[in-house]
Amino acid sequence: METQQIKETIEMISEENLDIRTITMGISLLDCVTGNLQTTADHVYAKIMKKAANLVAVADAISDEYGIPIVNKRISVTPVSLLAGADQMLDFRPVAYAMDRAAKDLGVDLIGGYSALVQNGSTKAETALMKSLPEVLATTERVCASVNIGSTRSGLNMDAVKLMGTVVKQVADRKPQNAMKLVVFCNAVEDNPFMAGAFWGISEGDVAINTGVSGPGVVQPALAAEPDASFEQVCETIKQTAFKVSRMGQFVGKVAADRLKVPFNIVDLSLAPTPAQGDSVAQILETMGLSHVGTPGTTAALALLNDAVKKGGIMAAERVGGLSGAFIPVSEDANMITAAANGQISLEKLEAMTAVCSVGLDMVAVPGDTPDAAISGMIADEAAIGMINNKTTAVRVIPVPGKQVGDQVEFGGLFGTAPIMAVNDGDASQFINRGGRIPAPIHSFKN
Repeated sequence: METQQIKETIEMISEENLDIRTITMGISLLDCVTGNLQTTADHVYAKIMKKAANLVAVADAISDEYGIPIVNKRISVTPVSLLAGADQMLDFRPVAYAMDRAAKDLGVDLIGGYSALVQNGSTKAETALMKSLPEVLATTERVCASVNIGSTRSGLNMDAVKLMGTVVKQVADRKPQNAMKLVVFCNAVEDNPFMAGAFWGISEGDVAINTGVSGPGVVQPALAAEPDASFEQVCETIKQTAFKVSRMGQFVGKVAADRLKVPFNIVDLSLAPTPAQGDSVAQILETMGLSHVGTPGTTAALALLNDAVKKGGIMAAERVGGLSGAFIPVSEDANMITAAANGQISLEKLEAMTAVCSVGLDMVAVPGDTPDAAISGMIADEAAIGMINNKTTAVRVIPVPGKQVGDQVEFGGLFGTAPIMAVNDGDASQFINRGGRIPAPIHSFKN
C-alpha cells in the first residue's frame, strides 16, 4: 500500500468508525451426525471447541498488532435441522445448548446456524426445529437462528410462512430481545458472516474464515466533501471508498486464516450502521441531498449506494460474498431511529427500500398485539420481493408486548432504540391460511 493509502486508512479508523465488524469462522457439522441428537450434540461441542480454539486470541492479537478494531468474533455452523440423522425424537435443544456452551467457553460473541432451509418444503425435522425456536432462543444467550422460507428457484413455502408468523410472536412474547436473534429469509446465502442470519452452507468446506467490514462513517464524510458532485462523481467516490475498506477486510481475513491454518473464504462489505453518531446509512442518503430518509428519492439514493458499494468491493477483494451492500436496520441507525420516531418513514416505504438494499425489514419494532397473520404477511411480502428480483431479502421484526405506536423500546448497545412503527390494520388471515406454495417465477427456469 502507498503511504497516502495507509494514512487514509488510519484516519478512517480513528475518526470515522471504520472497523472489521466481524471475523466469522464457518464450521461444517455434517461429520458430527450420529443418529442420536444428544450424542450428536456432544460431537458438535467437541468439534467447535477444536476448530475455533484460537479464534478469539488470534483476532485480538491482529487487532492489537495492526490497530484495526475487530468488533465481533463469531461462528457459523451447518443448519442444525440437517443433523437429525435417524433420530426419531427430533429434539434439537441439546444441539442448541452445545452450541451456546461452546460459544461461551470460547469467548465468541454469537454463534449462528440454528437454522432450517424449507424453501421447497419442510421435513419433520425442520418443522420440529421451527417450533422449538421460542424455547431455544429464550434459554440460550449466544445462539442465533434463521429460516429460509423461499427462493427464486423454489417459490415461497407459505405453510412455513404461516408457521413463522406465529413463531416470531411466540419468541418476542417471552422477551422482545429474543426476536433480534431470529431472521426469516428468502434466497439466504451460505457464506454470510453477519448475525443473526449466518449459517455455514452445505456446499462450503469443513472450516474457513469470512470477514465482514462496515464503514458508513467512512462513506458519509467522503460525500460531504463534494456537495455539488454529479451522480457519476458520487458513484465514483463511493466505489473508491468501498475499495479501501474492502482491502482492509481482505488483509485482516487472510492474516487470520493464515494464523489459524484454515482457508480464507470471502469479504462481506456491508455498510452495517450502529446507533453511534456518524455511523449511519440513513445519514449517507441525507448527505446526497435528502432532507431526511423517507423523502421521495430515498429508494433511488439507496439503490445508487448499494450498487456502488458492491462495485468497489468486488474490485478490491479476491472473493466478495455474503450480503455485501447497505443494511437499513431501523433500531441500529441513529438517523433511521429519528426518522421513524418522527413519522417520516413508514413500513411501506421501508419495504420499497428493501427492493434495492442488501437485506430487508430489519430490526423493526411493531406493537405487541400485531396479529400472527400480519407478521406472516410481512414475511410473505419481503420474500416475494426477493423471489421475483433474485436477491436476498429478510425479515427481523420484533413485536414488543405492551407497546403501541408512538412508544419506544430501548435495546441498548449496538441494538439501539426502536420506535414502535404502525402496521396496516387490514386482515391477511384468509390469504395466509390458504396454505401450499406460491410457485417460482417464470424467469427461474434457466436450464
